[in-house]
Amino acid sequence: MRNSRLSYIKRFVRHWLTAKPKGGFGVHSPFAFHFITNVIEEKLPYYCFSVVERYRRSLLRDKQTIDVTDYGTGPSCPKRICDIASNSLKRASLAQVIFRIAISNRSKEILELGTSLGITTLYLAKTDSKAHITTLEGCPNTAAVARNLMDNAGVRNVDIVIGDINKTLDGALSRHQKLDLAFFDANHRKEPTIIYFEKCLPKVSDNSIFIFDDIHHSAEMEEAWDEIKKHPAVRVSMDFFHFGVIFFNEALQTEHYKIRL
Repeated sequence: MRNSRLSYIKRFVRHWLTAKPKGGFGVHSPFAFHFITNVIEEKLPYYCFSVVERYRRSLLRDKQTIDVTDYGTGPSCPKRICDIASNSLKRASLAQVIFRIAISNRSKEILELGTSLGITTLYLAKTDSKAHITTLEGCPNTAAVARNLMDNAGVRNVDIVIGDINKTLDGALSRHQKLDLAFFDANHRKEPTIIYFEKCLPKVSDNSIFIFDDIHHSAEMEEAWDEIKKHPAVRVSMDFFHFGVIFFNEALQTEHYKIRL
């Protein structure tokens, strides 16, 4: 465990030393500069942020125990909802960045791989009540908590698909003619990440944005990110350490950025 932590710190330091600073300094592309400064680094709160964070706090207080099935990391085991919320939920600042990205290209067709307890899902649902969000979760009990969260929040534009993503992804993709936004936060290993990416590629358009969580989580996730950003369909990639973003617009010049967040 200690060696894994030290390796992660080394990857963070390496990123920090080689990445461009905040504020878009050194970024010459008008498209990339605008995205970094007006989307990623924007700090003004949206009306729904306080609402979603209220639901996060309720999960952090929930002592109920559920059996969790995790296809990505290991066997089933009992966990308290508050512990899942503490360890697995995307922190507010990052979840709100994902919200801003979805807003930036007016995402209507959204796919999320990895629902967990549904906080990031709720952020995506709040971007536009007319957006169609399909979110995939392996664990039925975790999905039930997320479904209850959506119901309590009055959200009606989210479909939760339960089961092994290796078996449910094709069916989920058939629900969408295209993908404006895809958020990959399920199996943090190289091979599944590449497979999920390639399965989603037929649904991309010039407007599409894909977000990959934890691209520096491990050496193999870094390998997955390197392979993804070099795919001929990818025009621009942005590495913010905690997550990576890729764009497909053929009008863009091919560029790969590393940015401090």
